[in-house]
Amino acid sequence: MQTLLNKRYRVIRTLESGGFGETFLAEDTQMPSNRRCVIKQLRPIQNNPQIYQLVQERFKREAAILEDLGGETKQIPILYAYFQLDGLFYLVQEWIEGDTLTKKVDEQGSLSESAVKEILLNLLPVTEYVHKQGIIHRDIKPDNIILRHRDRKPVLIDFGAIRETMGTVVNSQGNPTSSIVIGTPGYMPSEQAAGRPIYSSDLYSLGITAIYLLTGKQPQELETDPRTGEIVWHKNALSVSQTMLAVIDRAIAYHPRDRFASAKEMLEVLQFGAVTFPPTVAYIQPPAVTAPPATLKNTVSLSPAPSYQPAHQNSGHREIFLASLIAGGLIGGSIIIGFALSKSPQSVVQSSVSSESSPTRDEVQDTPTPTQSPVSIAPEPTTSKETQDQEVSPARSQFPSNNVPSPTQSAQLPSSRQPLIDRPTPEQAVQNYFETINKRDFQTGWNQLSPSFQNNKRLHPDGYLSYIDWWGGKVQSLDIEQVSLVEASTQTATVNAKFKYLMNTGKVIPGSVRFFLLWDAQNSRWIISDTK
Repeated sequence: MQTLLNKRYRVIRTLESGGFGETFLAEDTQMPSNRRCVIKQLRPIQNNPQIYQLVQERFKREAAILEDLGGETKQIPILYAYFQLDGLFYLVQEWIEGDTLTKKVDEQGSLSESAVKEILLNLLPVTEYVHKQGIIHRDIKPDNIILRHRDRKPVLIDFGAIRETMGTVVNSQGNPTSSIVIGTPGYMPSEQAAGRPIYSSDLYSLGITAIYLLTGKQPQELETDPRTGEIVWHKNALSVSQTMLAVIDRAIAYHPRDRFASAKEMLEVLQFGAVTFPPTVAYIQPPAVTAPPATLKNTVSLSPAPSYQPAHQNSGHREIFLASLIAGGLIGGSIIIGFALSKSPQSVVQSSVSSESSPTRDEVQDTPTPTQSPVSIAPEPTTSKETQDQEVSPARSQFPSNNVPSPTQSAQLPSSRQPLIDRPTPEQAVQNYFETINKRDFQTGWNQLSPSFQNNKRLHPDGYLSYIDWWGGKVQSLDIEQVSLVEASTQTATVNAKFKYLMNTGKVIPGSVRFFLLWDAQNSRWIISDTK
């Protein structure tokens, strides 16, 4: 008769062996179905009673974290049990029937861009959830992502914290520390290799994983730019779209400051393709009519920054540019003077005044401090009052009074090469959203939310059903009091809204919500990515 592990688990076969222990596929004999499970056997690297007690405490804490993670999302294995036996530590986890991404590529070669995008779109919300719990996975790679057979969803396995716990030792000062770096060479960035992982380290690993899926090449097979440290891989992915190339390039940037700020940001950009404009360029509402081309001094480049070149190579380019700028200024000045002389003084004055845009009242009023709505179960956007026609001083046009532009910002006008479109303002987007809600058109309202916001389990635990339960079952209508712009760029905007809920019970509840919007370039609209 085969010996049972912990008098309960019958080992079927060994799945993996390594420096920290072994992983088994087993059956739980105390379950009626003989449920299959994965058992991870872990051993501390140092045989020291003092260290063992510390490892024991940390193991219990990390097991509790794994229990919470697996209980909240179906794309992380469920922790069934944990125990200690003969000086070794054991985790009993859900058995995920499926293939690792490594096996997938081995069997069929590189994946299509649409397949890789689908994998990323499913993994990024899980990564965002993990990061919000204060946890860094630290070993995201094709071997640790399983495509589950029953629903083709990617499942994230083998978190690094448990292995780090097993690597606990006492340093020369007598303090406990980890003696190992968690991660896989090639799939972890430089800061993680130095023992200082951050959240964007996981995004780097995801980006490298995506390159492997698209090209079939391991990181060690790819070239690296010796000047910048950036990975050179585009020539191995000639059929990949510019949007996907840009998303992955930003995820795998050598320096963390150049990567996405969060998994949520990477998800939104991947979903809507908003990678054309850098987020630091201030958004200015373009006029509906065609404007004359902007002069060079008011034009900023909206294309990706050029690669580094030594200073002596750039000096000649800079001299040519300055000469062109001076010549262009002289030509432009002569044209303007000639135009002015051909018109009467009165007409020149009238033209200069009319060219100033008249902003709405909401654009110049002080932004109210929002308060959390007492019933914030669903996104609560709003409609602005009909006060947008009030005249203001031209000197304050196009900028909110609480966001006065710096000289640098004021020069950030759209490039003359970019077509001018009649783009809705962020305030109009919020107003339209609430008009949709008041019309009881909940499906349209739901579609104005970003996928990550729709999947927000706190606000929408049951997805669309939670959404219509709130707006259709509890709220009768909204009385909008104020909508004001806080800040905006070409890609994002923040809008404050103040209103009153008219509940189905007859009760009136005041509400105040801050909306975070994202520009959906494919559909030329603002969408709601979060609320506060």
